Amino acid sequence: MQDRHIAVLLKGYPRLSETFIAQELRGLEKVGLKLHLISMRHPTDTRRHPVHDEIEGSVTYLPEYLHDEPRRVLRGLIRVAGRRGFWRAARAFWRDLLRDPSRNRIRRFGQAAVLAAEWPADAGWLHAHFLHTPASVAGYTSRMTGIGWTVSAHAKDIWTSPDWDLVQKLGDAAWCVTCTRSGWEHLRGLAPDPARVHLSYHGLDLTRFGPTDRAHSMRDGSDAADPLRLVSVGRLVPKKGYDVLLRALALLPGDIAWRFEHIGGGPELDQLQALARELGLSDRIDWRGALPQLDVLGLYRDSDLFVLPSRITPDGDRDGLPNVMVEAASQRLCCIGSNISGIPELFRDGENGLLVPPEDAQALARAMERALRDPALRRRLGDAAEARVRADFDADASVRQLLALFRAAWRDDA
Repeated sequence: MQDRHIAVLLKGYPRLSETFIAQELRGLEKVGLKLHLISMRHPTDTRRHPVHDEIEGSVTYLPEYLHDEPRRVLRGLIRVAGRRGFWRAARAFWRDLLRDPSRNRIRRFGQAAVLAAEWPADAGWLHAHFLHTPASVAGYTSRMTGIGWTVSAHAKDIWTSPDWDLVQKLGDAAWCVTCTRSGWEHLRGLAPDPARVHLSYHGLDLTRFGPTDRAHSMRDGSDAADPLRLVSVGRLVPKKGYDVLLRALALLPGDIAWRFEHIGGGPELDQLQALARELGLSDRIDWRGALPQLDVLGLYRDSDLFVLPSRITPDGDRDGLPNVMVEAASQRLCCIGSNISGIPELFRDGENGLLVPPEDAQALARAMERALRDPALRRRLGDAAEARVRADFDADASVRQLLALFRAAWRDDA
């Protein structure tokens, strides 16, 4: 059986914050699959990771908003309206619209019509990343074209989507993979056929995150001229818990010399900078913005402690297993995180990292003080975390699993 070319549907491409997706795309190409990338949004990041330049698949951008390209949308609707599959998609869309009467729902149907009308001639399968809006477009497109589809679920898409929407998509897709056991168990509980939901950790391309030969620092915070270096990488959004981190930093004893660097952008920057000023921390914090992967790797290697106090927001949004924590651990960097979602699937408290309850600034401050004052503890936890990542979080294993799942679906679809 010959492998099919795959159209991969993405929320946006390229995105600095979705390195794990780009890494997976390149991995699939390296095992011989041909990809055509379909992006629902134009890029907003001004920089790219090296892996983006290595991906060979061409990219098509759908209309981000239907009113941006009305002629293209109308042309797509006209071209697919005569197909039997269009009316199957229209019935599904109408059923969904009654439950979700939103402009967003209408936009997804219009994007699906454009994708179906402009379907890449050599593509014989559709794979969507994220189970919310991309999977909606994929489901409608599949009905219009008769082409099968699959989906990767991650975090926000699982926990903020209504159950009725997830049940429908899990029943329509040939299979779904997700990247944490907690997400896998949740989706299996909703799926009409639980056997079609698979657990697949993203892992890392360990050739990009090779072992570091730098020795662990012996900083203990006693030298103001050589302060401890704390780092975190993540979007400045509520689920990352950066307000909790700032409050915890303010609770650290005054005799510990430290600096904190944050990498990433996001809508909460102004709010968090104002909180840092209120807490008297501004002169000890560097907000670096989004950085390319090589710069982030250098910061991991130069830092003493990685901290990410993730939380579950009121709407259910949360991290899965943040890829940046896997990256940091690969560089023997001691990590502190929250004991929620997929984070305990990599880190065990006191064994290869430190875990604290979410929303608890005092517990976080105690864990940071413990690690900052004790270089030997940081070395022990960092070494153990690296060993776990290199043993169990190699991206090649995930790619091989995906390849096997695609081939099984194609056999069933033949």
